[in-house]
Amino acid sequence: MKPYIICHMISSVDGRIDCDMTEQIEGGNEYYEALESLDCRSMLMGRVTMQMHYALPEPFIAADAAPIGCEMYHIARKTDAYCVGVDTRGVLQWGENEFDGQALLVITDENCPKAYHDRLTEQGISWIATGRNGINLARAMEMLYKVFGVERLAVTGGGHINGAFLEAGLLDEVSFMVAPGIDGRAGMAAVFDGIADKNRSATNLKLCSVEQMGETVWIRYKLKY
Repeated sequence: MKPYIICHMISSVDGRIDCDMTEQIEGGNEYYEALESLDCRSMLMGRVTMQMHYALPEPFIAADAAPIGCEMYHIARKTDAYCVGVDTRGVLQWGENEFDGQALLVITDENCPKAYHDRLTEQGISWIATGRNGINLARAMEMLYKVFGVERLAVTGGGHINGAFLEAGLLDEVSFMVAPGIDGRAGMAAVFDGIADKNRSATNLKLCSVEQMGETVWIRYKLKY
């Protein structure tokens, strides 16, 4: 029991996803036009991407570091569109409780300070705490579906959160856009990144569609686990 999850990303030809770089080589609004057509009213991003686009610059520092200590959740308000941020230990601060018409929802693990969840509650922000020593992504997705009613979810990066969803076997589909340019810089994040197991087998895909959008190519795959 989980949402139907699509990883939607745009990269250079060499698979790099630095936002400044992809904005330089993307012809127009192809990425967002494709995202809208996927019919995912809710989207999820990792901590680094949320910090880059939505969170305040200063980190949250808890006066009391006592963890919340168990699986819990808080519904600030029910809606059919959430902007979900993954923030394992609760370091992001928020100036708003919604973005682009999507209510903010933050996922942490159970070692995250309770003071952080109290702050989110005060700000009218929904949250989920699940997993010891790291978020239990499978359980978090189950709660998104059962508690918050999220039926379709777009995972939109960065590379490490994409890799975590891939490693956990939670992705149903990959929506991959190749923009007309090459990065080539050393050390830049790839579409899927951060999986530590170097012996892990590649994930096989089934091609569903290919579409040209200006100079950008949009490819959709189903995952074959």
